[in-house]
Amino acid sequence: MRHPLEFVAQIHRRRFFLTFLFLTLILFAVFRILDQPLRTPAAPNGIVSFELAGSVERARAITDEWKKSSLLLSATAGQPNPDIVNVPYAFAAFSLGIDYLFMPFYSFALAFGTLLAASKHTGWLKSLGAVAGYGAFAAALFDAVENYALFQILLNRIHSPYPEIAFYCASIKFGLLALGLVYGLAGWLIPSK
Repeated sequence: MRHPLEFVAQIHRRRFFLTFLFLTLILFAVFRILDQPLRTPAAPNGIVSFELAGSVERARAITDEWKKSSLLLSATAGQPNPDIVNVPYAFAAFSLGIDYLFMPFYSFALAFGTLLAASKHTGWLKSLGAVAGYGAFAAALFDAVENYALFQILLNRIHSPYPEIAFYCASIKFGLLALGLVYGLAGWLIPSK
C-alpha cells in the first residue's frame, strides 16, 4: 500500500511537515484560549466534553450550564442593554468554525509525520504508515461530520441523533489521530532496517 502523500518529492516532505506542524500548534494554542469559558462542572474538558457527550441528556446538561453563563452587556456605561450575550455559546461556535481550518492543518501535519516515519522502513511497517497516513485524512472527515452535529445542538436541536453522531465521530477521530501519533513516534524511534 502506498502512502497518500508519497507523490511529494523527498526534499519537500520535511519542510511541509514542519510548516503544517507549526500551523497546527498555533491553532491548538488558540483553541486552549477559546476552551477556557467552556470548562464547567458539566463539561470539565470543555469542548471535548461536548464532543463526547454521547446522549441528549448530557448534551442538554452541558448547553444548559453554558446558558447560565450568559452575560448582560451594556451598550454604554451605566445604561443596561437588554441584549444577552451567551459567551460560552459564542466561544463554542467560534471554536467549531475555526476547527474547519484546523482540520487540514492537523491532518497534513500528521500525514507528513507518518510519511517521514514510514520512509525509514520497509514491509508491513511501511504499509502501516500508509494506513496511518490515510487515517489522518479520515480523522478530518469524521471531525467535519462531528462539528456539523455539534452545530445542530448549539442551534437548539438537542435531540437524537446529533449527540450520538458527534460522539461516534469524535471517538473514531481521536482513535485515528492516536494511531497516527503512535505510529509517527514509534516509526521514527524504531531503527530502520
